[in-house]
Amino acid sequence: MVRTFHVHNFGCRASQADGAALETALSEEGLQAAGVAGEADLVVLNTCTVTAFADEDVRKAVHRVHRENPAARILVTGCYAQRAPADLAVLPGVYWVVGNSHKTKIPDIIRQAHTPYHGEIRLGPEVHVGDIFAQQEFLASPVEDACGERTRPNLKIQDGCNNRCSFCIIPFVRGRGRSAPAEQVIQQVRELAQRYREVVLSGINLGRWGREAGSTMRLAGLLRRLLDETGVERLRLSSVEPMDWSDDLLELVASSPRIAPHVHAPLQSGCDNVLRRMHRKYRPRHYADRIHKARAWMPDAAIGADVMTGFPGETDAEFEESRAFIDNLPLTYLHVFTYSERPGTPAATRENQVPMEVRKERNRILRELGARKNLEFRRSMIGRTLSAVTLTDGALSENYLKIELAGRRASNEIVDLKIGSLTSDGLREQSALAVL
Repeated sequence: MVRTFHVHNFGCRASQADGAALETALSEEGLQAAGVAGEADLVVLNTCTVTAFADEDVRKAVHRVHRENPAARILVTGCYAQRAPADLAVLPGVYWVVGNSHKTKIPDIIRQAHTPYHGEIRLGPEVHVGDIFAQQEFLASPVEDACGERTRPNLKIQDGCNNRCSFCIIPFVRGRGRSAPAEQVIQQVRELAQRYREVVLSGINLGRWGREAGSTMRLAGLLRRLLDETGVERLRLSSVEPMDWSDDLLELVASSPRIAPHVHAPLQSGCDNVLRRMHRKYRPRHYADRIHKARAWMPDAAIGADVMTGFPGETDAEFEESRAFIDNLPLTYLHVFTYSERPGTPAATRENQVPMEVRKERNRILRELGARKNLEFRRSMIGRTLSAVTLTDGALSENYLKIELAGRRASNEIVDLKIGSLTSDGLREQSALAVL
């Protein structure tokens, strides 16, 4: 009998929001949340499959949960479950494999399960995976706790992706792009604003919010309505594709004191030929135009990029072209990823795969470049006063910098902090004694 549950999330903000929605749905079924997997009758692993390393993390987690809590029923859901259910069904302790196509049905699946489970004795796992492209239902984030964070709730307002980047499996495990209705988003932000100072808007392809047939509102229009119709003190956008950073959107972010000056625009490569092989929809000159405009309009903004190393066929010269392009951009941080073959994607079938040791060395070079850029940006903030939201441990500035507080402060407040010095990866508030 399942009485208690524990949800463990892997991967992106959208996955975290899905996990929070599952927690709410299971609680509404009368189940009690357990703090750790070892105390739960049901352990839900909400998975990611963006890289081979993500898959490996999930498999290790299944073995660990079964070893530490052999009586638990393990339900594996999310993107890995959608992509390769057979691989997960054979793992010890797995009782259900539920793809994204059936994620909203998990409470029903649990409710209908009557077969007792006795450790290794089982009739075989149930697999619930269907056509993800037939999925139109939107798994909304709960307003009670939109992502599990106590001070910066993450509200998923878009899911799925209509792009077909040659390296990416996500469209095949998340389905077509679809948006949460504007009225639903406004109501959720209105309710979240009663308890939180900052709300993060996220999605699989956030910049495509409102792009469905028949829709006339775009993301900038939604933001204007949120500013006009809710009391939220600060909105922050998560990742938005480069060409979706329109002048209209950039101008709105730059002009509103209630939207965090933070632009995250995935790049993947600064080499034109590599971008073409990736099937990305922009060229380096387009990307540079967006980033330079963002910096001109927001001199102190956080500007970040996702970058991939070792894409199939990437030569030394192409990597250097990408590195030099990134070096010349006014970026403040990088998220660097090593290319990982994803079965079912065109890039995985290419014969000219880059050796793994080369991929990792290029990753190291770009990480060092990103660290240097971030250090320069942080140094420029010393002596400045930054607006920040206080967390349970420190604070986060509106331009996305960690701040170590000089003394105790209540969490979940927006405060102005005078910056005194650097930490290893952030900033330190100037203490009152230093002013005397």
